[in-house]
Amino acid sequence: MDWRFLGLVFGAYLIGAIPSGVLVSRLGGKSDPRLGGSGNIGATNVLRVSGRLAGALTLALDLAKGAGPTLAAALLLAPWQTALVGVAAFAGHIFPVYLHFRGGKGVATALGVWLIWSPASFLAVAAIIVFLAWRTGQMSVGSLAGCGSAPLWLLIDHCPAAMLWAAVVMSGLIVWRHKDNIVRLRSGMENKLK
Repeated sequence: MDWRFLGLVFGAYLIGAIPSGVLVSRLGGKSDPRLGGSGNIGATNVLRVSGRLAGALTLALDLAKGAGPTLAAALLLAPWQTALVGVAAFAGHIFPVYLHFRGGKGVATALGVWLIWSPASFLAVAAIIVFLAWRTGQMSVGSLAGCGSAPLWLLIDHCPAAMLWAAVVMSGLIVWRHKDNIVRLRSGMENKLK
């Protein structure tokens, strides 16, 4: 039994589950992001509810939640194990034990994981997200397009198969977590960025 692997998977989940947006907002004296805007704990809603600084800090922490455990795994474990550690961190964010398994949409944490797996893929996905969010004024459009394309970029960068399939699962979960956004996009009622 590889206790390092099991420890990193469990630790990655617990780190990923830390509700950065809620903590940043409360420590900054702002309202709980779950009570305003879209009700999401991610950086975009924290930006709306608590301001730019809180949104930027939440983004950085959510990225770190994915990147930190995944980097530790990449230094110590095989690629397939590193893939599972990354998925565990991502799963922690969207299904956090600390918030009764009601978490965020996983975009920033997934980006942190992909940064370690493939920096080139991270840059491609991040560029798509930023460009489309800027052009449309809707973060959900950028997130869906960018994260949906992640498996393609990982394939182009010749990442191990385990990471490619893990990215497929992560991208699928991100799309699923955006189901309400998709409904609002189709009806023309989606929220705009500030």
